[in-house]
Amino acid sequence: METTSSSRVGVQPAEAPAPAAPAEAAAETPQPAPAQPAPAQPQDAAAPVPAARRTADGYLRADFPWYGLDGAFTGPRWLMQVGTGADGTVEHGSTGHGDEPSARGELATGEKERFAVVVTVASNPLRRSSDGTGVLEATSVSSAAWLAGSGLLAYSWPGQMDHTLRDDWLDQQTEAAWELADDLDGEDWSTLSLPVDGEPTPFHYRESEFGWVLAGSTRGGVHVGAYGRGMSAYGLGFSVITDLAAYE
Repeated sequence: METTSSSRVGVQPAEAPAPAAPAEAAAETPQPAPAQPAPAQPQDAAAPVPAARRTADGYLRADFPWYGLDGAFTGPRWLMQVGTGADGTVEHGSTGHGDEPSARGELATGEKERFAVVVTVASNPLRRSSDGTGVLEATSVSSAAWLAGSGLLAYSWPGQMDHTLRDDWLDQQTEAAWELADDLDGEDWSTLSLPVDGEPTPFHYRESEFGWVLAGSTRGGVHVGAYGRGMSAYGLGFSVITDLAAYE
């Protein structure tokens, strides 16, 4: 697999909040004026769209089944976003389970977040390039591993890191996640068997200081990736989502 941005599915992680611009400098000498509401404080990173404002429209346009945690998980479920190709075809998407994570989660604040995100990637043997002049590399388990790894990084922010440095850090770590996804047989990965639609299925699995990532393929013709923190991957199971209303 070539490690070029064009070969990456949708050229976007599962859901990556973009860093906000630094706050503008305040005036040195405040002028007398009637009391005004305090201005909104700049955020360290743009927050993902709250679940209450997400809809299933994009998910319903997909021609492949979506996967989530199976019925053994009884906590909150929520939609994230879908990724599309140059022609608007839905190629992948993510569904969340547990606490909705923030970019500055427990790594920086100490607040515990327990979540697992499931990434579904359509199995495409051929994908057209954005200019329509050629084809891109087929999607694979590595595609799911890349989306899961970069998705986890989107919700990771090491403590004591200034927000102005996060762009560079995220770029470096995302490239490392791609290289790891391109070497699933390497020593950084182990094998974990988890149920998918009730059938034991092998997954590539790895842990880091940011959380865990796994990826595998299903009999339903899609690749499944997942990432999480605060929830053990060892007790998870996956199944086809039969009713997206459970996530809205």
